[in-house]
Amino acid sequence: MSAQHYFAARPEAAHHPGLVRVVLPDTYLELRTDSGVFSPGRLDPGTRFLLEEAPAPPSEGDLLDLGCGYGPVACVLARRAPAATVWAVDVNERALDLCAANAADAGLGNVRCRTPDSADIPRRFAGIWSNPPVRIGKAALHDLLARWLERLAPGAQACLVMGRNLGADSLHSWLAAQGWPVTRLAARSGYRLLLIDDTERAAVTAP
Repeated sequence: MSAQHYFAARPEAAHHPGLVRVVLPDTYLELRTDSGVFSPGRLDPGTRFLLEEAPAPPSEGDLLDLGCGYGPVACVLARRAPAATVWAVDVNERALDLCAANAADAGLGNVRCRTPDSADIPRRFAGIWSNPPVRIGKAALHDLLARWLERLAPGAQACLVMGRNLGADSLHSWLAAQGWPVTRLAARSGYRLLLIDDTERAAVTAP
């Protein structure tokens, strides 16, 4: 599969359905996958790292999974925070269909699968999680993150995971240069988990 397929709106790859089991200390999910989406054969190790090491989500409010793919992050967040609404956002319509089906299969009625330009997506989020699509290119990635991080509610947090060899340290520097309070929360097997805590930024910019 071309790496470009997973961030195309309508992947051209022929369908090849599969199943990925998400096994974590606090949850177990069986998720449908297909060709043309990100990491269809297994739970991506960066995504696993994010799910294992990121802080627990707020118990309520609107949460964002940016670049949701077939839904492992969105579904785990929805199970961990059943009173919250999880917005699973992706440009890939095949991925969104899978995410919606996986949420329904798991009985997770608090997941909303949307394309980025959907009018009903909330203006502010109580938290953002993402294994961002780095292969869209650095400039496009920066534009994407700038657009969505501005939608963090005051004092909220965002967690991003990225491979060191794909530019995690460069991204860390860029985020800091944009004024985001960012720290490396954890590192494992070549991956970096970056935590953006808007508490300090909100305090500085408050009237």
